[in-house]
Amino acid sequence: MSTISVRNVTKKYGAVTAIPDLSLEVTKGEFIVLVGPSGCGKSTLLRMLAGLESITEGEVAIDGEVVNNMMPRQRNIAMVFQSYALYPHMTVAGNMGFSLKLDGADKAEVAERVNEVAKILALDSLLDRKPAQLSGGQRQRVAMGRSIVRDPSVFLFDEPLSNLDAKLRVQMRAEIKSLHNRLGTTIVYVTHDQIEAMTMADRIVVMNAGTIEQVGAPLDLYDQPANRFVAEFLGSPSMNLIDGTISDSGTVVLGSGLELPLGASLRAGAEVTLGIRPEYISLSDTGGMKVRCMVSVIEPTGPATILVVEMGDEKVTIEVTGRVAHRVGDFIDIWMAKEHCHLFDTSSGIRLDQ
Repeated sequence: MSTISVRNVTKKYGAVTAIPDLSLEVTKGEFIVLVGPSGCGKSTLLRMLAGLESITEGEVAIDGEVVNNMMPRQRNIAMVFQSYALYPHMTVAGNMGFSLKLDGADKAEVAERVNEVAKILALDSLLDRKPAQLSGGQRQRVAMGRSIVRDPSVFLFDEPLSNLDAKLRVQMRAEIKSLHNRLGTTIVYVTHDQIEAMTMADRIVVMNAGTIEQVGAPLDLYDQPANRFVAEFLGSPSMNLIDGTISDSGTVVLGSGLELPLGASLRAGAEVTLGIRPEYISLSDTGGMKVRCMVSVIEPTGPATILVVEMGDEKVTIEVTGRVAHRVGDFIDIWMAKEHCHLFDTSSGIRLDQ
């Protein structure tokens, strides 16, 4: 297990700055997930930790030792790629033990370590097969096994599940988390999938345009997003966001003219954005704010139903458990839980204290 310190790191490609002045601390044994939209810099940061990308300015330190000028193999890290990167002509055992052979380990040591890791990953019956004879999930486990046999101090995962189907992704999420609990090795994991981030991370790092928007435990970020970007990025369906203005009486007046009893402590005339997650809007009287709406979309998912309703000129998404009897075009009452409403400054996107 190792600590990782990223200190004022900048990455430039010519005149283009991909990452401007980023700092991050990762503690020993922590499972950190870097998440954000495509092009936000998360994979670039991971590659700088691995030594696969040079650092323009700043420092990366592992266990207090600056590694900027170290080759990847000198950093005692292991990286698992999206594409598996297995040698097609080698067996599973050959792929897993290849790095140990390069390090000069003898055959007995390689075989012992490969067999040990194969049992952990349920690959012991597949050691004689080649990658073409394996499923996508099995190939990914081999890629993980190839990293584990080296006993690295840090694992780096670069979107390792994006090539798998939905069912396998769920299974592999659980396997990677279980593996982390067993090995206790520091992990930095990159994904664009916020469900992976929420279910796997000790802490999530939300990135946007090369900068860190917020760092924290998954539920802390979900319940208390620092800004509109984090609020909208985390959660599926995403948070409802509706622009409005603070009235003289301290209510939020939405574009449709609807007034909600929020924002009493804010300046009259301030432009704000109301945010509320779909699961905090109810179709029954829960004591929240009552609003009359028209149903425009109904999406049954099995255990839940997603409804899109028109609230004046705004469209609002609702997620309810089970099924509903409503039809498209019905007028219904909804109740919005006041305690789960957020207000963001419309201009800056920063969440406001109410």
